[in-house]
Amino acid sequence: MKVPRTSWKKLTETIEYLLVVIMQSPSFVPEPSSELLQRALEVRRAALALGQLTDEQRRQALLAMANALETRETEIVAANAKDLKKSSEDGLAQSLLARLKLNKSKLEEAIEGVRKVALLPDPLYLRQLHRELDDGLVLERVTVPLGVLGVIFEARPDAVIQIASLAIRSGNGAILKGGSEASCTNEVIMRTLKEGLASSEVIPQALTLLTTRKESLGLLRLDGLVDLIIPRGSNELVRFIQDNTRIPVLGHADGICHLYVHSDADLSQALRIALDSKTQYPAACNSIETLLIHKEIAPAFMAKALTAFQAAGVTLIGDDQSQALGVEKSANDDDWKTEYLDLILSVKVVLNLEEALEHIRSYGSRHTEAIATNDLNIAKQFMRSVDSSGVFHNCSTRFADGFRYGFGAEVGISTQTLPPRGPVGLEGLVTYRYLLHGSGQIVDDFSSGSKNFSHADLPL
Repeated sequence: MKVPRTSWKKLTETIEYLLVVIMQSPSFVPEPSSELLQRALEVRRAALALGQLTDEQRRQALLAMANALETRETEIVAANAKDLKKSSEDGLAQSLLARLKLNKSKLEEAIEGVRKVALLPDPLYLRQLHRELDDGLVLERVTVPLGVLGVIFEARPDAVIQIASLAIRSGNGAILKGGSEASCTNEVIMRTLKEGLASSEVIPQALTLLTTRKESLGLLRLDGLVDLIIPRGSNELVRFIQDNTRIPVLGHADGICHLYVHSDADLSQALRIALDSKTQYPAACNSIETLLIHKEIAPAFMAKALTAFQAAGVTLIGDDQSQALGVEKSANDDDWKTEYLDLILSVKVVLNLEEALEHIRSYGSRHTEAIATNDLNIAKQFMRSVDSSGVFHNCSTRFADGFRYGFGAEVGISTQTLPPRGPVGLEGLVTYRYLLHGSGQIVDDFSSGSKNFSHADLPL
């Protein structure tokens, strides 16, 4: 029986949900195959060699990758068109289709990102601590690569480029698993990146691409070979990975971002910020899903906003007070918890700053929140009270991005409290190591009291 196009999306979502439920059993996650283990070992060996290369050698490797991508530009865009056609016929959600699309301009932007990463300062072997413990006994703390990254992502083929460039620049190997909807694009990109590496000092096996669900499940069992898992995708994907691996996980599950318009905001400016935060790229995790408006300025703001949002194709759903001001559809409790990733915006009128903060605490995902206000004290209170990885004043939430922060690119956004937090670039892909240089010292000399520690800090 042919499934009607209108019900295909619901059927797909139901199947995916059942798979997630079934896979909650730890026994479902299989041991990695011998082939996957061998590939992971190759990545780890290549990563060890990569970590010994100079700054200039790693920089040149990135430039070689960028040049290879430019050479294969037409082939990459054609592969993406093939993925888009198939995914569209399969009923993939519009928000995911938007993320999947990699046209010429988007690809060129990604290539420019690789070159910008190449120009960033070397994150490796920076001395963070230099201390004399005793005459001839000197301690250093220096930055070093993490080792091997395992990155699982959905729909975003440009993520392959971003992650690969950041991994190589920071001296890390990377095992990548993209969504099946981008399989053609991902494979062409990975083949191209490795061609670029082959002309450099970096061993191409430092990067590898997994293509099956079984391999991605096996990846979760590669503790000892993989040092960090970075999931980029749906809430269900992130939660499943967190529940089924012993490898540390960095990432975020939801991007439920808010913009609060305070009573003294410049209404025209606030509206521009709201429109950009919602419509500039609605499928992004840093687009706003809820607009909070102070009661005093709600009538004046909504008089301007209704026409502007309608012209931008945005569907507004709101509470009773916003409906009284012209919002047509009613919002329920689930709407405040929903990451639409689409031209849909929840609207709520609040009594004051405290009510706005309480709403964000109740429904926010600790991703990015913004306030529009001309009162610097109110802005300071908001920015100190909101516990999110990004808190903005009088600007669009769409600025929450590694490229826009000057990181060149990002491997993902982390909403966890411990660092790294927010867009994760090079600095989030290194750890540190303590190096102690001695001249025959033993602890017993200090325990017996014959020697005392000097603990004198030296120049970095």
